[in-house]
Formats: sequence, structure tokens, C-alpha cells
Amino acid sequence: MTLTQSAIDILSRNDRGGFTIPTKGLYPYQWNWDSAFVALGIATYDMDRAWGEITSLIEGQWPDGMIPSIIFRSDDPDYFPGPSRWGKTKGPIPSTGISQPPVLATIVRKLTEDGSVQDKARLADVFDAIYRWHAWWHDARTVDGIVTTVHPWETGRDNCPEWNLGLDAMTVAPDLAPYTRRDNKHVDASFRPSQEQYDKYLTIVQFGDSVDWDQRRLTDEGPFLMADPNLHFVLLRADKDLRAMAAELGKPQAVRDQIDAWIAKGEAATDTIWNDELGAFTARDMHSGTFCNGFSNCSPLCFYADSGSAEQWGKTIDHMTRIAAQVDYMLPSWDPEAPDFEAQRYWCGPLWPQMNYMTALGLAEQGHSDMAARVQNDLCRVIEKSGFWECFNPLTGEGCVGNNFSWTAAVWLSWQHDKKLEGVA
Repeated sequence: MTLTQSAIDILSRNDRGGFTIPTKGLYPYQWNWDSAFVALGIATYDMDRAWGEITSLIEGQWPDGMIPSIIFRSDDPDYFPGPSRWGKTKGPIPSTGISQPPVLATIVRKLTEDGSVQDKARLADVFDAIYRWHAWWHDARTVDGIVTTVHPWETGRDNCPEWNLGLDAMTVAPDLAPYTRRDNKHVDASFRPSQEQYDKYLTIVQFGDSVDWDQRRLTDEGPFLMADPNLHFVLLRADKDLRAMAAELGKPQAVRDQIDAWIAKGEAATDTIWNDELGAFTARDMHSGTFCNGFSNCSPLCFYADSGSAEQWGKTIDHMTRIAAQVDYMLPSWDPEAPDFEAQRYWCGPLWPQMNYMTALGLAEQGHSDMAARVQNDLCRVIEKSGFWECFNPLTGEGCVGNNFSWTAAVWLSWQHDKKLEGVA
């Protein structure tokens, strides 16, 4: 069986009748940015089902515009924290009370790039929901001009060492309700976040529930608040793609002006996360103003968002060149020279497929073809070596955490499809 057929089979097995789970057991629900990437992969062989993935995600949108990080269409006792722990959230379907990186607009634009009448109709059906979600980010999560995050889970990079700044300043809630983790039942505990980190993750959840998931209060009063290059650059890129789609659909000038204002705000905020001492875009604690002092796999997303100065881009490429000489497979989620680098622990070192996808795309668009090829080819090589894992050890290529993983299969399918279109495969 070819890898392409294996990828299709993985997505089919993970299909739960209109939405796709990341992988069986460990992640039994619909995750936000996972579904966006899943749609990208499914579109290579079933465009109707790809659009179904997108519309099923939008079904969980809250009245205030937020699309939550997880949509709970059931209560699986083998997953924690499930809907009961999140309390009474405000969406039409039980969900988490936080969001995830808003890649959806960029994926939707990719799916409609052929410009057919049917594509335009599908785009028109989802545009307003995506626009409302972007408005939510700009209204509910913006602090001092930059989009922020209230929880490491909201960034999609759960236990990246960047969050230690904010987590170390937190205290665990003295009345934190007891709980039993389920994630360590499915995978080696050494691959997953620590118990102390989990206590603090749940402290934030408990605070959110205590304020009835008032999103502005969660941002302004919650125990954790950081600016994240991943959220910043993904939203800025998505705003630009949303603006292009607004023009294509002939949306009112007021809508286009609003998106233009969001883009201008995002461009102005890029320097907020530039760590001049390190020479890289890094996370920043918004309570103290302190920068994280490490290069992560979202630092190069400045190319994906087409934001930052020539000097900043040059220093970013310098970091990537340095790191590329130290690993067999680009792009590790954390700098291998950092003391807290761990090659197989979740976001402390492994290579992540969806991050390689965005990074390679941005590098190629901005003319850094050699580094783009390295990032893309290394992910393909590691899949050929180990299969469709959630993430991979950048030193050995060994698969980490969950196997038969949906977004890994989806990125593979998207790239193989693009190669065929370009006549190189």
C-alpha cells in the first residue's frame, strides 16, 4: 500500500460521521485547527467531505463569534478534561471555553483558489462565520494592541517552554478540584506535559468557569496572559486571506475596511514580540513584559504572515540555518541548544507536521526556496521512515505521541497533490 493510500485510510478511519478526530483514543473529539488541516487533506480526493469538515467545525461557534478549541459531541470517559470539567460553556454544542490558532480562513482560501462557481458559493456560506471569529480575536483577546492568549492550550503548543514564563508566575488554585489524567494512559508519560503544568492548566479552566466564560474577563483578569507568535502570525496571515476573499465576494466596503484595520493593527504589533536580545520572534508575558528567550517553530511564521523587517527575517534565517546543522529533521519545536530541549516531549523539541506546512509555505512565498525545501522534504522523509505520527523526534525521526494522526496524513496528501499539479510527482 502506498503512503498516499495509507493517509486516505487514516482520515477515513478517524471520520466520525461529519467530523474527524485527530487519532483514536488519545483525542476522541473534534479539534479546531486539526479540522482545518484535515479539510486541506480530504480536499485532495473528496471536496464535498472537505467542506463538511469545515461546516461541522463552524457548528460549534459561540454567539460571541468564538470557535472553540474542542467540540464535545459526546462525553468520552476516557478523555480528560471533558465537557463536565469545562462547565457550562456558551456554544450550541458543549465545548471548551478557549479557542485555537485561526488557520481556517487560510485553508478556505486554498480550497477556493480554483475560483469555480461552486467554490464561490461555498465560500459565501462560511465567510460571515469566519469573519465573526476574527472579530472575536480582535475584540476579546487583544491587549495593548496585540492578540494574546489566556491558556497554553489555546496556542496549540501546550507545553512549549515559552509558556513557563506565564506558568511560573501562577499559583495552583488552592481549591482546585481533584482530577485524574487520561492522556498518560494512551502514551508514554515522558512525552506529555508534567503534572505541575496540568495543575496550572486546570487552574485557568477553573477560573474561566468561575467567571461564566466571560471572554473579556478571562483576558483581563485571568491568571495567564501571553502574546504568542503562533497566534499573532497565524491570525495576521488569516486576516490577509480573509481580506482577499472579501474582495472576491464583493463584501461591503465597511467589512473590507474593518479587515484592513485588523491587518494594520497586526502589522504594527509584530515588533511587540520581537526579542532583540535573541534576534527572534518569541512569546512575551503580558503581565511582566518579559520575553521568552528561546527560538521555537513558530518564530519563522513571520514569513507565513509576510510581516517583519528585512533585518528580522535575516536573523530568523540565521537561527534556522544554525538549527538545521544540529538536527536530522527540520523543524524542531524548540531550539536544540536550549537546556530545556527534549527531543520527544510534545512541544519541547519534536517536529510538528502542521507547523512545517505553514513554515515551508511562508518561506517559499518569500523566496527562501532552499530552506522551504529543507523543511518540506524533512517532514516527508520522516513520514516515509516512521509513518503518520502526531510529531517526530527531530534527531532520530522516531514518531512521538499519537500514531495514525489526521493532520499528518492531511499535510502529506496536500503536498503530494500539489506536486502532481506541478508535474514533479
